Amino acid sequence: MLLDPFKRPLEPARQMVGCVYGRPHGQHVDLLWLTSQKHMEIKSCFMKTSNCLKLLLGALLLTGCVASHQSAGPTAQTQTQTRETQATITPSQALTLLKAGNERFVSGQMLHRDLRQEVQRTSSGQYPFAVVVSCLDSRVPVELVFDQGLGDLFNARVAGNVVNEDILGSLEFATKVSGSKLIVVLGHTSCGAIKGACDDVQLGHLTALLARIKPAVDSVQTEPGETRSSKNSAFVEKVAEANVHHALKTIRTQSLILNEMIEKGQVGLVGGNYDLGTGKVTFFSE
Repeated sequence: MLLDPFKRPLEPARQMVGCVYGRPHGQHVDLLWLTSQKHMEIKSCFMKTSNCLKLLLGALLLTGCVASHQSAGPTAQTQTQTRETQATITPSQALTLLKAGNERFVSGQMLHRDLRQEVQRTSSGQYPFAVVVSCLDSRVPVELVFDQGLGDLFNARVAGNVVNEDILGSLEFATKVSGSKLIVVLGHTSCGAIKGACDDVQLGHLTALLARIKPAVDSVQTEPGETRSSKNSAFVEKVAEANVHHALKTIRTQSLILNEMIEKGQVGLVGGNYDLGTGKVTFFSE
């Protein structure tokens, strides 16, 4: 059996393509993935060395494994939002939390979370600090993109991140009723809904949805002879950004409740764009 530098057993939890070892770390257990080859190398080295050297070798090898396994991430503690913590967050601080979370996501340093514990902690109530209107696209899960846990964010997902009466009602609930401090409208690169609107796609109920993106399509200026379709990627990205700005305007003009809260500084409003290639969110003001 392998021992870590503190003489605690490292039990292999699974051996398929490789082995997973659990190393106690305070109240956590760090999981270290070792390939079959690395596992045999460690085993061979331990069999050939003295007990004293085994401790030193174990420390060096395991340190190397941690360094090469980026998904292990930092070991910082996470906190589930409560009524009290939500109340102390300002709109500006809420935006800062999202920016910091996205930086962790991009760098591969996402926080360790005990999701089962978060389920228990949020079972009796929820106090999200922000609400995000995002696209239906499966590659843009906002809780992951912003490295947040259960109960941290409301998320209204709809193709093309458009805003209609149902979305407005959801935003009013999230802010006026449930206390969220920030509204984010998040578009993304290479959006299928945006491309569909650019190509004037007609398909069942999708036709009416894409019609809500048409104002953004019409607002983007192009040079004479320039292609105004999904074949022009630059045009598509300009429409995507214009669509976010259009949604921000819709929120303020079509909801007196939300506009009043924004005017009073009780709630923030910001747009952003997610890059499918890098994972980075770029925010831009209204």
